Amino acid sequence: MTDGGDRWLDREAGPVVRPYALTRGRTRPHGATLGLIDHVAAAGPLVVDARGLGPEHRHLLHLCRKPTAVAELASETDLPLGVVRVLLGDLLERGAVTVAAPPDAGTPEESVMRSVLDGLRAL
Repeated sequence: MTDGGDRWLDREAGPVVRPYALTRGRTRPHGATLGLIDHVAAAGPLVVDARGLGPEHRHLLHLCRKPTAVAELASETDLPLGVVRVLLGDLLERGAVTVAAPPDAGTPEESVMRSVLDGLRAL
């Protein structure tokens, strides 16, 4: 028989915590919705009150020292995208991070679009 603490630890994955526990049951961030390619950066020297910030919040702040896409943050933390969006919303609400849309790369040239269309038709 195992002790009660073993059920909260996966030997290979580490501690087992359900995503809804990390977000306190929230499924959407407060305020603006973050896009996959929006870049998030720490808002400067950390003068934010750390009370109420979990280890996941602090890890995201660490990753945001340089502007990083929301999708990349989800990948780096191994957390579901929805959870990362909620946690980033918490940080945004505290003023700990800033969010910027990625620079517009412009529209592709017509010749590139025609090549892609021709390639799709060939399938």
